[in-house]
Amino acid sequence: MKIAYSDNQIKLARFAKAMGHPARIKILEILSSQDCCYSGNIAEEFPIALSTLSQHLKELKASGLIQGEINPPRIKYCINKENWKQAKLLFDDFLEEKPVKSNPCNV
Repeated sequence: MKIAYSDNQIKLARFAKAMGHPARIKILEILSSQDCCYSGNIAEEFPIALSTLSQHLKELKASGLIQGEINPPRIKYCINKENWKQAKLLFDDFLEEKPVKSNPCNV
């Protein structure tokens, strides 16, 4: 019998996928060190096209790690604190050393 993925496994994979690019890690570092930041200010930190930066911000927002507020013509981004805490807990639990069990995989 196959076991379905747990909600935590699905959330962890979503967060990990969103963090799967160095530009997104840098964006998260920038946003986690301040309350909020406008996309134009974030763009000053990157040697990439605005459209590429926008795509990275879109991926992070879709994962729930950041949130954006539109104040035309600018967009203000900040860390989604609730999901940030949840991601930390999920990664901490996943990366915690666990006792070794007998090998059910027959490797």
